[in-house]
Amino acid sequence: MKIIYRHAETGFEKLTSIATVILGNSITFIFAFCLVLFWWINNYLTNTPNIHEIIGDIIFGSTFLSLFIIQKSFNRFSAGLHLKVNELVAASDNARNTVMNVDVKTEHEIIELTKEYIDLAEQIEEDNDHVPE
Repeated sequence: MKIIYRHAETGFEKLTSIATVILGNSITFIFAFCLVLFWWINNYLTNTPNIHEIIGDIIFGSTFLSLFIIQKSFNRFSAGLHLKVNELVAASDNARNTVMNVDVKTEHEIIELTKEYIDLAEQIEEDNDHVPE
């Protein structure tokens, strides 16, 4: 059962990585914008919508396009943040390089690293409790 779950998780991680790249792409936004324009033009040429349908279509189309803009913005923010963290890790002599490029690690690897750092934090806290003041 764990093997099936691991394969499903790996497949889902690959799917989300691909979807993130596609949805954050400028070409995809242009395609979606053209699709929304075609939909609006086609809708208004084939029938005469009332004001409620027009407002609903505008809200729906702008919300759909916002998805691509938000994803592009998040991709830039995430890439910048990972670059800064990698720089900090590389600059520190005491840092472990296992956290470098954590954005390309699998969720399982990230969970394992998180557990290691939780254990390390608990160990430091215990050491600080035993130090006389």
